[in-house]
Amino acid sequence: MLIDYLGVREINGSLIVLDDVEGASFEEVVDIRLDDGTMRQGRVVQMEGKRIVVQVFEGTRGISLDNTRTRLKGHPMELALSPELLGRVFDGAGRPIDGLGDIYPVARANINGTPINPVSRVYPKNYINTGISSIDTLMTLIRGQKLPIFSGSGMKHNELAVQIARQARISDEGEEKFCIVFAAMGAKNDVAEYFRRSFDESGVLQKVVMFLNLSNDPIIERILTPRCALTAAEYLAFELGMHVLVIMTDMTSYAEALREFSSSKGEIPGRKGFPGYLYSDLASLYERAGMVRGKSGSVTQIPILTMPNDDVTHPVPDLTGYITEGQIVLDRSLDNSGVYPPVSILPSLSRLMKDGIGEGYTRADHSALSNQLFASYAKVMDARSLASVIGEEELSPTDKKYLEFGRLFEQQFITQGANENRSIDESLDLGWRLLSTLPREELDRVDEKLLDQYYRPGQKEA
Repeated sequence: MLIDYLGVREINGSLIVLDDVEGASFEEVVDIRLDDGTMRQGRVVQMEGKRIVVQVFEGTRGISLDNTRTRLKGHPMELALSPELLGRVFDGAGRPIDGLGDIYPVARANINGTPINPVSRVYPKNYINTGISSIDTLMTLIRGQKLPIFSGSGMKHNELAVQIARQARISDEGEEKFCIVFAAMGAKNDVAEYFRRSFDESGVLQKVVMFLNLSNDPIIERILTPRCALTAAEYLAFELGMHVLVIMTDMTSYAEALREFSSSKGEIPGRKGFPGYLYSDLASLYERAGMVRGKSGSVTQIPILTMPNDDVTHPVPDLTGYITEGQIVLDRSLDNSGVYPPVSILPSLSRLMKDGIGEGYTRADHSALSNQLFASYAKVMDARSLASVIGEEELSPTDKKYLEFGRLFEQQFITQGANENRSIDESLDLGWRLLSTLPREELDRVDEKLLDQYYRPGQKEA
């Protein structure tokens, strides 16, 4: 039996409160009809006996205490799913905004997802090639992994996100089995248009599903955006057998929307005003990455977040680091010196790469080369610190070699064009050419057999 509830008891920001509601469920969708015939949607976000609090997606402007008829739909918010998702652009709540009409659904799914039994998870192994040397060689992205990018305000994380989406490839199952789900939260209009135009002009839009939440959209929509994106990704991966890379930017905007939402409900704030359940809320998103036994597809996540004041101890990057399997950190000093992508090598890592590289995946020398590049670049940092104290002229010949290696490493290995797509073999060969500028006895992380095969002293140019 359908029941319409007339009027509301309270209005508080985007929240409305109704009394004497029977049979409501948490996260249930409601329809709100105004006297002028306009319809709005909301969801139940709090329950106290027969009193419920509903968050209105479109906001409460124009709503009064007595001009509404509210109807409970009896189900949580669902996303229409179909193979037609590919190539489409949606708003943050999953409504098409590309002018191509509605999706004809073959299924609908709860955007909050279904918990994956840990026993049914498959350990991620195969890698995804991004075409970016620093990532592919030193912090390899593994299928089914969640590997965030820690950036700062004004840095080139949007350009990096577009480049990864444009260049990402899998090697063993063909391009028809690989796609991108791209979710932008709190994006300015020009940034959203940049994302859309970049994918369209590069010809990859047909393998991308885009969810765009703009900065002037309601905050509730921002909270829904990653859930809609991950629901679409799970359908493509576990129902259609595709390998899906989910890029979500910016998770800090999402967390700030969650903080505003929590404050409007009168919840007790935690660190820096964020709700105490921020960790579990982020985990409910990040843990939707992975591979499931019996399913051929996979969901891989690259969440991108901007650190306020470049502070890695801020709650959002801090908690994200606990949940995810590594991080890619962007460095402001490299960005200011014109290096793109400005990947900071030493604090970046991929905890799953050890099982997804090497013979049968990338190349047999990958692991040893990666270890040696990390070790040598760490010595570059030591030599630079020493030079800042005693002067470069007073350094030993070996330390001067390391300074030269560091300069070449940043100019040739880390730096690459926004449209430059390097294969894994090109990246590994470039790494060996740069290591060959150092004395052979300094390469103590590589065995003699590999040195005999790849060490070529005197080569400096890529």
